[in-house]
Amino acid sequence: MDTVNFVLQGDLCFCENSGVLKTLEGGFLVCRNGKSAGVFPQMPEEYASLPLINYGGKLIIPGLTDLHTHAPQYGFRALGMDLELLEWLETRAFPEEARYGDIEYARRAYSLLVEDLKKGPNTRFCFFTTIHVPAVILLMDLLEESGLVSFVGKVNMDRNCPENLREGGENNPETSLTATREWIRLCGKYQNTRPILTPRFIPSCSDGLFRGLAEIQKTYMLPLQSHLSENKNEIAWVRELCPESKNYGDAYARRDLFGGDVPTIMAHCVWSNDDEIQLLAKQGVFAAHCPQSNANLSSGIAPVRRLLDAGVPLGLGSDVAGGVHTSIFRAMADAIQISKLRRALVNQDEKPLTLEEAFYLGTAGGGAFFGRARGFGPAGSFEPGFDFDAVIINDTGLAGPEKLSLRDRLERVVYLSDDRHIESKYVRGKQVL
Repeated sequence: MDTVNFVLQGDLCFCENSGVLKTLEGGFLVCRNGKSAGVFPQMPEEYASLPLINYGGKLIIPGLTDLHTHAPQYGFRALGMDLELLEWLETRAFPEEARYGDIEYARRAYSLLVEDLKKGPNTRFCFFTTIHVPAVILLMDLLEESGLVSFVGKVNMDRNCPENLREGGENNPETSLTATREWIRLCGKYQNTRPILTPRFIPSCSDGLFRGLAEIQKTYMLPLQSHLSENKNEIAWVRELCPESKNYGDAYARRDLFGGDVPTIMAHCVWSNDDEIQLLAKQGVFAAHCPQSNANLSSGIAPVRRLLDAGVPLGLGSDVAGGVHTSIFRAMADAIQISKLRRALVNQDEKPLTLEEAFYLGTAGGGAFFGRARGFGPAGSFEPGFDFDAVIINDTGLAGPEKLSLRDRLERVVYLSDDRHIESKYVRGKQVL
């Protein structure tokens, strides 16, 4: 990666700790070698010779992190929203994902996705793809060219799925494992794009496939992502398939694929009970909260406050196409609203999320996952040593009759902005927009 050194000036908003928002009007943000050197009220003498880019009057925030999204589902977002999860998978998601065996279709669809994401506020992503290795590599090539940072996962499925998405079969996990090893072999050429193991979920992967993936993980020390406790019917299904397990999370743990030394993301955790929450915290497993998808697919309202209080590392996900918006600003707004509904409908003792907490989850909260994985630094904050991801937002079109504080301007951006307000974007110190 080329050395990059410069200073941005503007109205800075970022979080250092959950619930603590730092703001500085007209501040200076220093980039040294692709990493933040810190935020300053005046230009430090030692950086005075660096190029200065003045974004006066505009908001500068850390790039947002989408901790859970499905790249091949982008093409049918906002369709099938009157269905629940398992029916939606059978009638919408699986038929669309099967089309990615056609590399030209994959090229058209993934090109649209990446061009769209370049214009938005997200700078980091964790993608599910499909079983098709050529299409997965195509997406990784497009993402690498875009300058965005991502983990991309080739999906594994060998049971309880359509025949045209099944790799080998329940008694032949080696088909899926061989394809996975070949995909990993092809991933060494990237700087901004990394592989992540992606068993879709317990019902779609045989025990033999899980054993093989655990061995692959030990060999390559790759992070892992999957789904956990999203839907009541799904949980009941896992209980039938894994009667020896205490809960859904324990089923992953018994297969040696649930955090610990290797960074792991589990999406949703809507119905995680106290035992499962404690296991998530103990193993350091990240929960990806996807509030819009949980509402659209009738999954429920995740216990975000309980997850936070238990010390579970937490970020936000768009979960396209269960969620219809790619921007993590929308996930922040939905997370706040859904947490207020949870207090009203489920537990009046659970405090809803604040703006500051939701902003933290969408920036440093999700960005922390990248800091734990090999190849990337921590992201989502302007603290010294963090990867320099920054988004410049021109919010003049959202102004009111009175001057707002930076905190209130940020809140208005979370709820009202769209891609037209994104003026520029930097990822690992390089300008990508």
